[in-house]
Amino acid sequence: MSTAPSSLIDALSAADMLEIDDLHAGHFSLDNDLLAQVSAGTDGADSQQQPLLEIVCMDGRDRRQWQFSLAEVMAATYDAASDSWTLNDAGGPHRLRCFAAFRGDNEDEADDADER
Repeated sequence: MSTAPSSLIDALSAADMLEIDDLHAGHFSLDNDLLAQVSAGTDGADSQQQPLLEIVCMDGRDRRQWQFSLAEVMAATYDAASDSWTLNDAGGPHRLRCFAAFRGDNEDEADDADER
């Protein structure tokens, strides 16, 4: 990402793909219901320990999966030099990079119609 987001949650919300521990992960999900509860102030006492982020990728033939709680995601630290976040869980530190995909529009069809 070109500018540092204010939090990992913001970076994840804008990301289309992640890299975790040097592995590309196209499948990840945030628990948007949990985020909405926290934002509204209606979250429970155990919300900090609830899973917020799940990441799944293939490492050769092996399926790898990570799950991070709200507290772990909120405690992530950003390193500008590597443009990455460090998350800590029971397995130790993990390096996470967020990527936004390039997007195109469907305007070509309108241009083709004009040329006819």
